[in-house]
Amino acid sequence: MTTVIHHNPDCGTSRNVLSIIRATGTDPVVIHYLDTGWTRAQLRGLFAAADLTPRAALRTSKSPAEELGLTADDVSDDTILDAMVAHPILVNRPIVCTPKGVALCRPSEAVLPLLEIPLTGDVTKEDGTLILAAP
Repeated sequence: MTTVIHHNPDCGTSRNVLSIIRATGTDPVVIHYLDTGWTRAQLRGLFAAADLTPRAALRTSKSPAEELGLTADDVSDDTILDAMVAHPILVNRPIVCTPKGVALCRPSEAVLPLLEIPLTGDVTKEDGTLILAAP
C-alpha cells in the first residue's frame, strides 16, 4: 500500500505533514481534494478507517460550515456528508493513509504513528517549532 495524503497546499498543517512524510524518503500520492472533490463513499471509507464521524471531521474554522447551518447539534451525519461532497473545503485536513492506518493529522505530529520509515533527523514545522528531535 502506498502512502496517500489528502492535501490542501494552502494549509500550513497540511504542508507540515507532507514535509514530515517526505522527510522519511517516502514519495506519497498527493491528492489535492479541493480540485478533485470527494464522493460520499470515499468519505465514509476514510472516516471509518480513521474512526471519525463526519462531525468530527468537519472543518468549522475558515469554512462555510456555520453559515450552512452545519454546526448545530441536531444536524445529521448524512447532511454533513452531503455538504462535504458539495463543498470539499468542509473536510478537515490533512487525512493521511498508510499501511499503518488512516488519520486526520491535526496537529502535524499525529502523522508520526503512521510513518513506516522512522525519521532520522530533526523535524520542524514551517514556523521553526520542533516536532521531533533526532535520536
